[in-house]
Amino acid sequence: MSPGWRRRNWLAAGAGALLGAACTRDAAQAIEGGFANDSDARGHRLRQPWPTRAPDLTRHVHTVIAGGGIAGLAAARALRLAGHDDFALLELEDTAGGHSRGMQVNGIACPMGAHYLPLPGDDARAVQDLLEELGLRRRVAGRWQYDERALCHSPQERLFLHGQWQDGLLPLQGVGGATLAQYRRFAAAVASAQAAAHYAIPVQKSSFSPVQLAQDAITFEAWLNQQGFHDRQLRWYLDYCCRDDYGAGSASVSAWAGLHYFASRHGFAAPGDAAHDDAGVLTWPEGNGWLAAQLAAPLAERLQPARVVGRIEHGRHGVTLDALDIRSGRLERWQARQAVIALPVWVAARVVEAPPEALRQRAARLRSAPWLLAQLKLRAPLRERPGAAPSWDNVLYGAPGLGYVNAMHQSLHPVPGATVLTYYRALGDAPDGRQRLLDTPWTAWRDAILAELGAAHPDLAERTERMALLRHGHAMAVPTPGTLSQIERLRSSRKRQRLSNAEHAGWVFDAAPRLAFAHADWSGYSVFEEAFTLGHAAGTALAGR
Repeated sequence: MSPGWRRRNWLAAGAGALLGAACTRDAAQAIEGGFANDSDARGHRLRQPWPTRAPDLTRHVHTVIAGGGIAGLAAARALRLAGHDDFALLELEDTAGGHSRGMQVNGIACPMGAHYLPLPGDDARAVQDLLEELGLRRRVAGRWQYDERALCHSPQERLFLHGQWQDGLLPLQGVGGATLAQYRRFAAAVASAQAAAHYAIPVQKSSFSPVQLAQDAITFEAWLNQQGFHDRQLRWYLDYCCRDDYGAGSASVSAWAGLHYFASRHGFAAPGDAAHDDAGVLTWPEGNGWLAAQLAAPLAERLQPARVVGRIEHGRHGVTLDALDIRSGRLERWQARQAVIALPVWVAARVVEAPPEALRQRAARLRSAPWLLAQLKLRAPLRERPGAAPSWDNVLYGAPGLGYVNAMHQSLHPVPGATVLTYYRALGDAPDGRQRLLDTPWTAWRDAILAELGAAHPDLAERTERMALLRHGHAMAVPTPGTLSQIERLRSSRKRQRLSNAEHAGWVFDAAPRLAFAHADWSGYSVFEEAFTLGHAAGTALAGR
Protein backbone atom coordinates (compact mmCIF):
# COMPACT_ATOMS: atom_id res chain seq x y z
CA MET A 1 0.00 0.00 0.00
CA SER A 2 1.47 3.33 -1.07
CA PRO A 3 2.24 6.20 1.35
CA GLY A 4 0.07 8.42 -0.83
CA TRP A 5 -2.93 6.16 -0.34
CA ARG A 6 -2.38 6.10 3.39
CA ARG A 7 -2.22 9.90 3.42
CA ARG A 8 -5.41 10.19 1.37
CA ASN A 9 -7.05 7.71 3.70
CA TRP A 10 -5.91 9.66 6.74
CA LEU A 11 -7.19 12.90 5.23
CA ALA A 12 -10.55 11.28 4.55
CA ALA A 13 -10.67 9.98 8.09
CA GLY A 14 -9.82 13.43 9.40
CA ALA A 15 -12.57 14.98 7.33
CA GLY A 16 -14.97 12.37 8.69
CA ALA A 17 -13.95 13.17 12.26
CA LEU A 18 -14.50 16.88 11.66
CA LEU A 19 -17.89 16.15 10.15
CA GLY A 20 -18.71 13.95 13.14
CA ALA A 21 -17.70 16.71 15.57
CA ALA A 22 -19.88 19.18 13.68
CA CYS A 23 -22.82 16.79 13.84
CA THR A 24 -22.23 16.33 17.58
CA ARG A 25 -22.27 20.10 18.10
CA ASP A 26 -25.49 20.40 16.14
CA ALA A 27 -27.06 17.56 18.11
CA ALA A 28 -25.97 19.13 21.41
CA GLN A 29 -27.47 22.49 20.50
CA ALA A 30 -30.77 20.79 19.69
CA ILE A 31 -31.04 19.35 23.22
CA GLU A 32 -33.66 21.09 25.33
CA GLY A 33 -32.96 21.75 28.98
CA GLY A 34 -31.79 24.05 31.74
CA PHE A 35 -31.55 24.17 35.52
CA ALA A 36 -34.39 22.25 37.18
CA ASN A 37 -34.21 23.35 40.81
CA ASP A 38 -34.25 26.74 42.51
CA SER A 39 -32.90 25.72 45.90
CA ASP A 40 -30.24 28.40 45.71
CA ALA A 41 -32.82 31.16 45.34
CA ARG A 42 -34.78 29.96 48.37
CA GLY A 43 -31.76 29.20 50.51
CA HIS A 44 -30.10 32.50 49.64
CA ARG A 45 -33.09 34.31 51.13
CA LEU A 46 -31.13 34.01 54.39
CA ARG A 47 -28.48 36.32 52.94
CA GLN A 48 -31.02 39.13 52.96
CA PRO A 49 -32.18 41.01 56.07
CA TRP A 50 -34.88 39.06 57.84
CA PRO A 51 -38.26 40.83 58.10
CA THR A 52 -38.73 42.78 61.33
CA ARG A 53 -42.47 43.26 60.93
CA ALA A 54 -45.01 41.51 63.10
CA PRO A 55 -45.90 38.02 61.89
CA ASP A 56 -48.90 37.66 59.61
CA LEU A 57 -50.11 34.68 61.63
CA THR A 58 -49.08 32.69 64.71
CA ARG A 59 -49.42 28.94 65.09
CA HIS A 60 -49.03 26.75 68.16
CA VAL A 61 -47.72 23.18 68.26
CA HIS A 62 -46.08 21.04 70.91
CA THR A 63 -43.02 20.28 68.77
CA VAL A 64 -41.73 21.97 65.63
CA ILE A 65 -39.19 20.35 63.31
CA ALA A 66 -37.04 22.67 61.21
CA GLY A 67 -35.81 20.88 58.10
CA GLY A 68 -37.45 18.11 56.10
CA GLY A 69 -34.47 16.10 54.94
CA ILE A 70 -33.96 12.52 56.09
CA ALA A 71 -33.07 13.60 59.65
CA GLY A 72 -36.22 15.71 59.98
CA LEU A 73 -38.40 12.98 58.50
CA ALA A 74 -36.87 10.42 60.89
CA ALA A 75 -37.59 12.72 63.85
CA ALA A 76 -41.21 13.06 62.70
CA ARG A 77 -41.53 9.28 62.43
CA ALA A 78 -40.10 8.81 65.94
CA LEU A 79 -42.65 11.27 67.34
CA ARG A 80 -45.49 9.49 65.52
CA LEU A 81 -44.39 6.08 66.79
CA ALA A 82 -44.35 7.47 70.34
CA GLY A 83 -47.93 8.70 69.96
CA HIS A 84 -47.08 12.39 69.61
CA ASP A 85 -49.18 13.94 66.84
CA ASP A 86 -49.01 17.61 67.80
CA PHE A 87 -46.04 18.63 65.69
CA ALA A 88 -45.22 20.37 62.43
CA LEU A 89 -42.32 19.85 60.03
CA LEU A 90 -41.15 22.89 58.05
CA GLU A 91 -39.29 22.22 54.81
CA LEU A 92 -37.60 24.59 52.35
CA GLU A 93 -38.56 22.70 49.19
CA ASP A 94 -41.98 21.81 47.82
CA THR A 95 -41.42 18.17 48.80
CA ALA A 96 -39.57 16.64 51.73
CA GLY A 97 -36.41 14.58 51.48
CA GLY A 98 -33.59 17.11 51.09
CA HIS A 99 -30.86 15.56 48.95
CA SER A 100 -32.80 12.29 48.91
CA ARG A 101 -35.66 13.51 46.75
CA GLY A 102 -36.78 12.12 43.41
CA MET A 103 -38.24 13.70 40.29
CA GLN A 104 -39.64 12.80 36.89
CA VAL A 105 -38.31 13.68 33.46
CA ASN A 106 -40.86 13.09 30.70
CA GLY A 107 -42.67 10.65 32.95
CA ILE A 108 -39.58 8.64 33.95
CA ALA A 109 -38.69 8.62 37.64
CA CYS A 110 -35.07 9.45 38.54
CA PRO A 111 -33.09 10.59 41.60
CA MET A 112 -32.36 14.21 42.48
CA GLY A 113 -29.49 13.18 44.75
CA ALA A 114 -28.75 10.05 46.78
CA HIS A 115 -29.63 7.00 44.72
CA TYR A 116 -29.05 3.96 46.93
CA LEU A 117 -28.90 2.59 50.45
CA PRO A 118 -26.32 -0.10 51.33
CA LEU A 119 -27.74 -2.99 53.33
CA PRO A 120 -27.40 -1.68 56.90
CA GLY A 121 -25.25 -3.42 59.48
CA ASP A 122 -26.27 -4.14 63.05
CA ASP A 123 -24.93 -0.79 64.27
CA ALA A 124 -27.68 0.96 62.30
CA ARG A 125 -30.59 -0.62 64.15
CA ALA A 126 -32.93 2.32 63.57
CA VAL A 127 -32.45 1.93 59.82
CA GLN A 128 -32.99 -1.83 60.05
CA ASP A 129 -36.27 -1.21 61.89
CA LEU A 130 -37.39 1.19 59.16
CA LEU A 131 -36.71 -1.37 56.44
CA GLU A 132 -38.73 -3.97 58.33
CA GLU A 133 -41.58 -1.50 58.76
CA LEU A 134 -41.57 -0.81 55.00
CA GLY A 135 -41.54 -4.52 54.18
CA LEU A 136 -38.09 -4.35 52.62
CA ARG A 137 -36.56 -6.96 54.88
CA ARG A 138 -37.87 -9.90 56.88
CA ARG A 139 -36.41 -12.90 58.65
CA VAL A 140 -36.78 -16.21 56.81
CA ALA A 141 -35.43 -19.42 58.33
CA GLY A 142 -33.27 -17.44 60.72
CA ARG A 143 -31.71 -15.26 57.99
CA TRP A 144 -32.53 -11.75 56.87
CA GLN A 145 -34.06 -11.60 53.42
CA TYR A 146 -34.48 -8.41 51.42
CA ASP A 147 -37.15 -7.58 48.88
CA GLU A 148 -35.63 -8.57 45.55
CA ARG A 149 -37.53 -5.80 43.77
CA ALA A 150 -35.56 -3.19 45.74
CA LEU A 151 -32.18 -4.93 45.62
CA CYS A 152 -30.05 -3.57 42.80
CA HIS A 153 -30.52 -5.77 39.77
CA SER A 154 -27.52 -7.39 38.14
CA PRO A 155 -25.26 -6.25 36.56
CA GLN A 156 -24.67 -3.63 39.23
CA GLU A 157 -21.61 -1.67 38.10
CA ARG A 158 -19.02 -1.40 35.34
CA LEU A 159 -15.98 0.68 34.44
CA PHE A 160 -14.98 2.10 31.03
CA LEU A 161 -11.25 1.52 30.73
CA HIS A 162 -8.94 1.22 27.70
CA GLY A 163 -11.80 1.66 25.26
CA GLN A 164 -14.10 -1.02 26.65
CA TRP A 165 -16.34 -1.82 29.61
CA GLN A 166 -15.27 -4.17 32.42
CA ASP A 167 -17.31 -5.66 35.27
CA GLY A 168 -16.88 -3.86 38.60
CA LEU A 169 -15.25 -0.51 39.36
CA LEU A 170 -11.83 -1.69 40.54
CA PRO A 171 -9.54 -1.38 37.47
CA LEU A 172 -8.65 -4.88 36.22
CA GLN A 173 -8.45 -4.60 32.45
CA GLY A 174 -4.81 -4.67 31.42
CA VAL A 175 -3.32 -4.28 34.94
CA GLY A 176 -0.08 -6.05 35.83
CA GLY A 177 1.14 -8.11 38.75
CA ALA A 178 2.44 -5.09 40.66
CA THR A 179 -1.03 -3.53 40.66
CA LEU A 180 -2.66 -6.77 41.80
CA ALA A 181 -0.10 -7.01 44.62
CA GLN A 182 -1.06 -3.48 45.76
CA TYR A 183 -4.74 -4.45 45.72
CA ARG A 184 -4.00 -7.44 47.96
CA ARG A 185 -1.86 -5.39 50.31
CA PHE A 186 -4.53 -2.68 50.66
CA ALA A 187 -7.13 -5.38 51.38
CA ALA A 188 -4.86 -6.63 54.16
CA ALA A 189 -4.47 -3.08 55.51
CA VAL A 190 -8.24 -2.64 55.70
CA ALA A 191 -8.63 -6.01 57.44
CA SER A 192 -5.95 -4.97 59.91
CA ALA A 193 -7.76 -1.69 60.59
CA GLN A 194 -11.01 -3.57 61.22
CA ALA A 195 -9.24 -5.85 63.70
CA ALA A 196 -7.63 -2.91 65.54
CA ALA A 197 -10.72 -0.70 65.99
CA HIS A 198 -14.46 -0.55 65.39
CA TYR A 199 -15.46 1.52 62.35
CA ALA A 200 -19.20 1.98 62.62
CA ILE A 201 -22.15 3.45 60.80
CA PRO A 202 -23.50 5.45 62.57
CA VAL A 203 -20.17 6.97 63.53
CA GLN A 204 -21.28 7.46 67.15
CA LYS A 205 -20.82 3.71 67.62
CA SER A 206 -17.21 3.79 66.48
CA SER A 207 -14.55 3.04 69.05
CA PHE A 208 -12.85 6.47 68.74
CA SER A 209 -9.60 4.63 69.46
CA PRO A 210 -6.17 6.31 69.52
CA VAL A 211 -5.35 4.67 66.18
CA GLN A 212 -8.51 6.13 64.60
CA LEU A 213 -7.81 9.58 66.04
CA ALA A 214 -4.27 9.37 64.64
CA GLN A 215 -5.71 8.52 61.22
CA ASP A 216 -8.04 11.48 61.57
CA ALA A 217 -5.08 13.85 61.96
CA ILE A 218 -3.77 13.42 58.38
CA THR A 219 -5.22 13.18 54.90
CA PHE A 220 -5.94 9.86 53.25
CA GLU A 221 -3.44 10.78 50.53
CA ALA A 222 -0.70 11.32 53.13
CA TRP A 223 -1.51 7.99 54.80
CA LEU A 224 -1.39 6.14 51.47
CA ASN A 225 2.00 7.70 50.75
CA GLN A 226 3.27 6.68 54.18
CA GLN A 227 2.12 3.11 53.63
CA GLY A 228 3.69 2.86 50.18
CA PHE A 229 0.44 2.63 48.19
CA HIS A 230 1.57 4.35 45.00
CA ASP A 231 -0.09 2.30 42.28
CA ARG A 232 -1.90 4.56 39.82
CA GLN A 233 -4.98 2.33 39.39
CA LEU A 234 -5.40 1.75 43.10
CA ARG A 235 -5.04 5.46 43.84
CA TRP A 236 -7.60 6.36 41.19
CA TYR A 237 -10.09 3.87 42.64
CA LEU A 238 -9.63 5.08 46.22
CA ASP A 239 -9.94 8.70 45.13
CA TYR A 240 -13.11 7.82 43.22
CA CYS A 241 -14.59 6.16 46.33
CA CYS A 242 -13.88 9.26 48.42
CA ARG A 243 -15.39 11.60 45.85
CA ASP A 244 -18.43 9.35 45.56
CA ASP A 245 -19.16 9.09 49.30
CA TYR A 246 -17.73 12.38 50.60
CA GLY A 247 -17.81 14.78 47.66
CA ALA A 248 -14.02 15.31 47.75
CA GLY A 249 -10.99 13.18 47.01
CA SER A 250 -8.21 11.51 48.97
CA ALA A 251 -6.19 14.74 49.25
CA SER A 252 -9.08 16.38 51.13
CA VAL A 253 -10.58 13.73 53.41
CA SER A 254 -8.90 12.26 56.45
CA ALA A 255 -7.19 8.89 56.51
CA TRP A 256 -9.83 7.78 59.02
CA ALA A 257 -12.56 8.65 56.49
CA GLY A 258 -10.75 6.86 53.67
CA LEU A 259 -10.43 3.67 55.73
CA HIS A 260 -13.91 4.07 57.21
CA TYR A 261 -15.39 3.86 53.70
CA PHE A 262 -14.30 0.20 53.58
CA ALA A 263 -13.82 -0.83 57.21
CA SER A 264 -17.31 0.23 58.33
CA ARG A 265 -18.99 -2.07 55.83
CA HIS A 266 -17.61 -5.08 54.00
CA GLY A 267 -13.92 -4.32 53.73
CA PHE A 268 -11.97 -4.20 50.49
CA ALA A 269 -12.15 -7.17 48.15
CA ALA A 270 -9.01 -7.79 46.12
CA PRO A 271 -9.38 -9.83 42.91
CA GLY A 272 -9.94 -13.44 43.83
CA ASP A 273 -11.34 -12.68 47.30
CA ALA A 274 -14.68 -14.21 48.20
CA ALA A 275 -17.71 -11.94 47.76
CA HIS A 276 -19.28 -10.54 50.89
CA ASP A 277 -22.89 -11.29 51.76
CA ASP A 278 -23.60 -7.71 52.84
CA ALA A 279 -22.25 -6.01 49.72
CA GLY A 280 -25.66 -5.38 48.10
CA VAL A 281 -27.57 -2.12 47.89
CA LEU A 282 -31.21 -1.11 47.81
CA THR A 283 -32.23 1.25 45.04
CA TRP A 284 -35.27 2.53 43.16
CA PRO A 285 -35.71 4.47 39.89
CA GLU A 286 -36.11 7.68 41.93
CA GLY A 287 -33.22 6.69 44.23
CA ASN A 288 -33.64 7.38 47.94
CA GLY A 289 -36.54 9.61 47.00
CA TRP A 290 -38.62 6.44 47.37
CA LEU A 291 -37.64 6.19 51.03
CA ALA A 292 -38.25 9.91 51.58
CA ALA A 293 -41.73 9.59 50.08
CA GLN A 294 -42.58 6.69 52.42
CA LEU A 295 -41.48 8.73 55.43
CA ALA A 296 -43.39 11.83 54.32
CA ALA A 297 -46.65 10.11 53.35
CA PRO A 298 -48.10 9.72 56.91
CA LEU A 299 -47.43 13.36 57.83
CA ALA A 300 -50.30 14.88 55.82
CA GLU A 301 -50.90 18.51 56.88
CA ARG A 302 -48.16 18.28 59.53
CA LEU A 303 -45.69 18.68 56.66
CA GLN A 304 -45.40 22.38 55.83
CA PRO A 305 -43.36 22.77 52.62
CA ALA A 306 -41.97 25.90 50.93
CA ARG A 307 -40.92 27.48 54.25
CA VAL A 308 -37.68 29.38 54.79
CA VAL A 309 -36.80 29.23 58.49
CA GLY A 310 -35.11 32.51 59.38
CA ARG A 311 -35.09 32.81 63.17
CA ILE A 312 -35.25 30.37 66.09
CA GLU A 313 -35.42 31.73 69.63
CA HIS A 314 -35.27 29.36 72.57
CA GLY A 315 -35.78 29.95 76.26
CA ARG A 316 -36.78 28.29 79.51
CA HIS A 317 -40.44 28.00 78.58
CA GLY A 318 -40.43 27.26 74.88
CA VAL A 319 -39.29 27.91 71.33
CA THR A 320 -40.28 30.63 68.87
CA LEU A 321 -39.62 29.96 65.19
CA ASP A 322 -40.18 32.48 62.40
CA ALA A 323 -40.57 31.24 58.83
CA LEU A 324 -41.42 32.78 55.47
CA ASP A 325 -44.06 31.03 53.38
CA ILE A 326 -42.53 31.15 49.88
CA ARG A 327 -45.87 30.72 48.11
CA SER A 328 -47.92 33.33 49.94
CA GLY A 329 -45.18 35.66 51.15
CA ARG A 330 -46.64 35.53 54.67
CA LEU A 331 -44.39 35.68 57.72
CA GLU A 332 -45.38 32.87 60.10
CA ARG A 333 -44.55 32.52 63.77
CA TRP A 334 -44.55 29.06 65.30
CA GLN A 335 -44.76 28.77 69.08
CA ALA A 336 -43.70 25.40 70.43
CA ARG A 337 -42.63 23.75 73.62
CA GLN A 338 -39.56 22.22 71.93
CA ALA A 339 -37.91 21.83 68.53
CA VAL A 340 -35.81 19.49 66.44
CA ILE A 341 -33.25 21.48 64.45
CA ALA A 342 -32.72 19.24 61.43
CA LEU A 343 -31.02 21.97 59.41
CA PRO A 344 -27.47 21.89 58.04
CA VAL A 345 -25.21 23.10 60.84
CA TRP A 346 -24.12 26.22 58.95
CA VAL A 347 -27.78 27.20 58.53
CA ALA A 348 -28.61 26.34 62.15
CA ALA A 349 -25.72 28.49 63.40
CA ARG A 350 -27.12 31.41 61.40
CA VAL A 351 -30.77 31.18 62.44
CA VAL A 352 -30.60 29.94 66.06
CA GLU A 353 -30.33 32.89 68.39
CA ALA A 354 -27.74 32.43 71.15
CA PRO A 355 -26.49 29.21 69.54
CA PRO A 356 -24.71 26.74 71.83
CA GLU A 357 -20.94 26.85 71.59
CA ALA A 358 -20.88 23.31 70.22
CA LEU A 359 -23.02 24.41 67.27
CA ARG A 360 -20.74 27.35 66.55
CA GLN A 361 -17.69 25.08 66.68
CA ARG A 362 -19.21 22.48 64.38
CA ALA A 363 -20.35 25.10 61.86
CA ALA A 364 -16.93 26.78 61.85
CA ARG A 365 -15.23 23.47 61.28
CA LEU A 366 -17.55 22.14 58.60
CA ARG A 367 -16.58 22.01 54.93
CA SER A 368 -19.30 21.07 52.49
CA ALA A 369 -19.02 19.84 48.90
CA PRO A 370 -21.15 21.22 46.07
CA TRP A 371 -22.54 18.76 43.55
CA LEU A 372 -23.88 18.92 40.02
CA LEU A 373 -26.39 16.38 38.74
CA ALA A 374 -27.68 16.08 35.20
CA GLN A 375 -30.71 14.14 34.01
CA LEU A 376 -30.18 13.03 30.40
CA LYS A 377 -33.46 11.92 28.81
CA LEU A 378 -32.64 9.46 26.01
CA ARG A 379 -35.08 8.74 23.20
CA ALA A 380 -33.48 5.34 22.54
CA PRO A 381 -30.80 3.08 24.03
CA LEU A 382 -27.17 3.93 23.36
CA ARG A 383 -25.02 1.80 21.09
CA GLU A 384 -22.75 -0.29 23.22
CA ARG A 385 -18.98 -0.69 23.19
CA PRO A 386 -17.36 -4.10 23.68
CA GLY A 387 -17.17 -5.60 27.15
CA ALA A 388 -19.50 -5.68 30.13
CA ALA A 389 -23.23 -5.21 29.66
CA PRO A 390 -25.07 -1.99 30.59
CA SER A 391 -25.27 -1.69 34.37
CA TRP A 392 -26.99 0.36 37.01
CA ASP A 393 -23.82 2.30 37.85
CA ASN A 394 -21.55 3.21 34.92
CA VAL A 395 -18.20 4.90 35.56
CA LEU A 396 -15.50 6.22 33.23
CA TYR A 397 -11.90 5.84 34.40
CA GLY A 398 -10.08 9.15 34.82
CA ALA A 399 -13.16 11.29 34.12
CA PRO A 400 -13.92 14.40 36.23
CA GLY A 401 -17.43 13.12 36.97
CA LEU A 402 -18.55 10.02 38.82
CA GLY A 403 -20.38 8.39 35.93
CA TYR A 404 -24.11 7.83 35.70
CA VAL A 405 -26.91 5.58 36.91
CA ASN A 406 -29.66 4.29 34.64
CA ALA A 407 -33.16 5.06 35.94
CA MET A 408 -34.70 2.13 34.04
CA HIS A 409 -32.22 -0.45 35.31
CA GLN A 410 -34.67 -1.53 38.03
CA SER A 411 -37.50 -1.86 35.53
CA LEU A 412 -38.79 -5.34 34.76
CA HIS A 413 -39.72 -4.26 31.24
CA PRO A 414 -38.00 -6.73 28.89
CA VAL A 415 -37.50 -4.37 25.94
CA PRO A 416 -35.01 -1.49 26.34
CA GLY A 417 -36.28 1.89 25.27
CA ALA A 418 -36.30 5.48 26.46
CA THR A 419 -34.58 6.10 29.76
CA VAL A 420 -32.96 8.76 31.94
CA LEU A 421 -29.28 8.69 32.82
CA THR A 422 -28.42 10.58 36.02
CA TYR A 423 -24.90 11.98 35.86
CA TYR A 424 -23.04 12.94 39.05
CA ARG A 425 -20.13 15.33 39.54
CA ALA A 426 -18.68 16.31 42.92
CA LEU A 427 -16.97 19.70 43.16
CA GLY A 428 -15.64 19.46 46.71
CA ASP A 429 -11.99 19.66 45.66
CA ALA A 430 -12.42 22.85 43.64
CA PRO A 431 -11.76 25.99 45.73
CA ASP A 432 -14.31 27.87 43.63
CA GLY A 433 -16.66 24.92 43.13
CA ARG A 434 -19.72 26.57 44.64
CA GLN A 435 -19.27 29.78 42.64
CA ARG A 436 -18.66 27.78 39.45
CA LEU A 437 -21.85 25.89 40.10
CA LEU A 438 -23.74 29.14 40.46
CA ASP A 439 -22.18 31.09 37.59
CA THR A 440 -21.63 28.53 34.81
CA PRO A 441 -24.39 28.53 32.14
CA TRP A 442 -26.27 25.31 31.74
CA THR A 443 -25.14 25.01 28.12
CA ALA A 444 -21.48 24.94 29.23
CA TRP A 445 -22.25 22.10 31.65
CA ARG A 446 -24.20 20.37 28.88
CA ASP A 447 -21.28 20.45 26.48
CA ALA A 448 -18.80 19.32 29.15
CA ILE A 449 -20.99 16.37 30.17
CA LEU A 450 -21.58 15.28 26.58
CA ALA A 451 -17.84 15.44 25.87
CA GLU A 452 -17.01 13.46 29.01
CA LEU A 453 -19.57 10.68 28.54
CA GLY A 454 -19.08 10.75 24.78
CA ALA A 455 -15.76 8.95 25.25
CA ALA A 456 -17.79 5.83 26.02
CA HIS A 457 -20.93 6.75 24.08
CA PRO A 458 -20.16 8.61 20.82
CA ASP A 459 -23.87 8.66 19.96
CA LEU A 460 -24.91 10.26 23.26
CA ALA A 461 -25.61 13.73 21.87
CA GLU A 462 -27.82 12.47 19.05
CA ARG A 463 -29.78 10.15 21.40
CA THR A 464 -30.34 12.81 24.12
CA GLU A 465 -33.48 14.92 23.73
CA ARG A 466 -33.46 16.77 27.05
CA MET A 467 -30.98 17.56 29.85
CA ALA A 468 -32.14 18.89 33.22
CA LEU A 469 -29.40 20.06 35.58
CA LEU A 470 -29.57 20.16 39.37
CA ARG A 471 -27.26 22.27 41.49
CA HIS A 472 -26.65 21.38 45.16
CA GLY A 473 -24.40 24.05 46.66
CA HIS A 474 -23.95 22.37 50.05
CA ALA A 475 -24.69 18.76 49.21
CA MET A 476 -22.37 16.82 51.53
CA ALA A 477 -20.21 17.30 54.58
CA VAL A 478 -16.56 16.55 53.82
CA PRO A 479 -14.77 14.58 56.60
CA THR A 480 -11.55 16.58 56.53
CA PRO A 481 -8.72 15.88 59.03
CA GLY A 482 -9.85 16.69 62.55
CA THR A 483 -13.53 15.81 61.99
CA LEU A 484 -13.54 12.65 64.11
CA SER A 485 -11.55 14.37 66.86
CA GLN A 486 -14.11 17.18 67.03
CA ILE A 487 -16.98 14.69 67.28
CA GLU A 488 -15.13 12.90 70.08
CA ARG A 489 -14.62 16.16 71.98
CA LEU A 490 -18.32 16.98 71.66
CA ARG A 491 -19.25 13.49 72.83
CA SER A 492 -16.94 13.67 75.80
CA SER A 493 -17.79 17.20 76.90
CA ARG A 494 -20.08 17.86 79.80
CA LYS A 495 -22.39 19.81 77.54
CA ARG A 496 -23.24 16.73 75.52
CA GLN A 497 -26.41 14.98 74.55
CA ARG A 498 -28.63 13.53 77.23
CA LEU A 499 -30.50 10.75 75.53
CA SER A 500 -32.05 7.66 76.99
CA ASN A 501 -32.45 5.71 73.74
CA ALA A 502 -30.14 2.93 72.75
CA GLU A 503 -28.61 4.59 69.71
CA HIS A 504 -26.81 7.25 71.76
CA ALA A 505 -26.85 9.59 68.79
CA GLY A 506 -28.23 13.08 68.56
CA TRP A 507 -27.32 16.28 70.27
CA VAL A 508 -29.06 18.11 73.12
CA PHE A 509 -26.94 20.75 74.84
CA ASP A 510 -27.21 22.36 78.28
CA ALA A 511 -27.19 25.81 76.68
CA ALA A 512 -30.27 24.95 74.59
CA PRO A 513 -32.20 22.21 76.42
CA ARG A 514 -35.37 22.67 74.37
CA LEU A 515 -33.54 22.08 71.09
CA ALA A 516 -32.43 18.70 69.74
CA PHE A 517 -30.01 18.94 66.81
CA ALA A 518 -30.18 16.30 64.11
CA HIS A 519 -28.41 16.37 60.75
CA ALA A 520 -25.76 14.24 59.04
CA ASP A 521 -23.40 17.25 59.37
CA TRP A 522 -22.97 16.26 63.03
CA SER A 523 -21.51 12.93 61.88
CA GLY A 524 -19.00 14.58 59.57
CA TYR A 525 -20.19 12.92 56.39
CA SER A 526 -23.52 12.67 54.59
CA VAL A 527 -25.10 9.26 54.25
CA PHE A 528 -28.66 8.09 54.84
CA GLU A 529 -27.84 5.97 57.88
CA GLU A 530 -26.23 8.87 59.75
CA ALA A 531 -29.05 11.32 59.04
CA PHE A 532 -31.79 8.83 59.87
CA THR A 533 -30.19 7.63 63.10
CA LEU A 534 -29.62 11.17 64.38
CA GLY A 535 -33.16 12.22 63.48
CA HIS A 536 -34.65 9.12 65.08
CA ALA A 537 -32.68 9.75 68.26
CA ALA A 538 -33.72 13.41 68.42
CA GLY A 539 -37.39 12.58 67.93
CA THR A 540 -37.21 9.79 70.52
CA ALA A 541 -35.56 12.12 73.04
CA LEU A 542 -38.20 14.85 72.66
CA ALA A 543 -41.07 12.37 72.64
CA GLY A 544 -40.30 11.67 76.28
CA ARG A 545 -40.89 15.26 77.32
